[in-house]
Amino acid sequence: MNIGIDASNLRLGGGVTHLVELLRAASPEEHGISKVVVWSGSKMLSQIENRTWLVKAYEPMLDAGLPKRILWQRFYLKKLAYSAGCDLLFVPGGSDVSGFRPVVTMHQNLLPFEWREIVRYSLSLTGIRLTLLRLTQSYNFRKADGVIFLTHYAQDTVLKVTGVLQAMTVIIPHGINLRFFMPPKPQQSIKFFSDEHPCRILYISTIEMYKHQWNVAKAVAKLRSIGLPVTLDLIGPASKQALLILRRTLSVLDPYKRFIRYNGTIDYSKLHEIYTSADISIFASSCETFGQILTESMAAGLPIACSNCSAMPELLGDGGVYFDPKKPDEIADALLLLIKSPKLREQKAQIAFERAQQYSWQRCANDTLDFLTKVFIKFNEKQD
Repeated sequence: MNIGIDASNLRLGGGVTHLVELLRAASPEEHGISKVVVWSGSKMLSQIENRTWLVKAYEPMLDAGLPKRILWQRFYLKKLAYSAGCDLLFVPGGSDVSGFRPVVTMHQNLLPFEWREIVRYSLSLTGIRLTLLRLTQSYNFRKADGVIFLTHYAQDTVLKVTGVLQAMTVIIPHGINLRFFMPPKPQQSIKFFSDEHPCRILYISTIEMYKHQWNVAKAVAKLRSIGLPVTLDLIGPASKQALLILRRTLSVLDPYKRFIRYNGTIDYSKLHEIYTSADISIFASSCETFGQILTESMAAGLPIACSNCSAMPELLGDGGVYFDPKKPDEIADALLLLIKSPKLREQKAQIAFERAQQYSWQRCANDTLDFLTKVFIKFNEKQD
């Protein structure tokens, strides 16, 4: 059996991480798979490690913008897949117009299926794009032979829009790179923190409308106003709309950057080093298919203050203190609860660290290849 992977729509973020880590951990021969062909642009392919069973097929059109990538998928991919001897096509980006069968897609973007999140973007280009994705991905999931979901929450949310799918479905969470795992460190009393050694709160995520960084900033400013020596580090790339809101907020709360710093993007390969200097991790997203940053924070052994929305409680369980990300006062209360109690920090960090053990890229790779094989077998049984 040969597998083709259409990586044309994977450009950055969790989708890229998923495919890179999955192929690194995969053992296709154990599943009766002889060859895996990946079609993508140069940047994506450069991040994938070489393997004897792997063919990295560079397509110049996939270095171009979305229109050319869609044209490539529609008019070239099917022929290329047949020429490469592929028996099944895996499309982790979720959208497929190639016409190849059997095809397995993957749901990695929950935003198009949450109206309350789309509304945040109003009539902007992003809002229009998300609405179109809601239509196109719903169509793709309905016609696919197999669909992979990352969480029960994501599956339930999508099925409310699409209705019951005829495709085989499965829930396969992402894994966590082993370099993120650090046992929880001893927690210090609140008296330990000072202006010279503040309690460092870390929020790693893209600056986006549904990530609510400005509400976290307001919460930290509130804690500073009652005399707590806390700082906030924000890390991640930013959309123009969200960054504008964040900068306006910070110009009022901390114009001299004394306790809130936006550090921009940090290379993913160095991200695990950032966790070592933090005392508390915070995650304030209101919409996540999975929440890769949350699980990496869990693995890093940090006490976590977390949004109570979307898939987060499913991932974190009892391993954090929750809040409504739209309410700065609730965020401040959750942080205060952790800061005041080293025992609570210790307990929550340990629970989160233990829960993180279940998120393995080895398990993700095995479960994914096993599912692809089952879809291929079922599809051929139907043909007979």
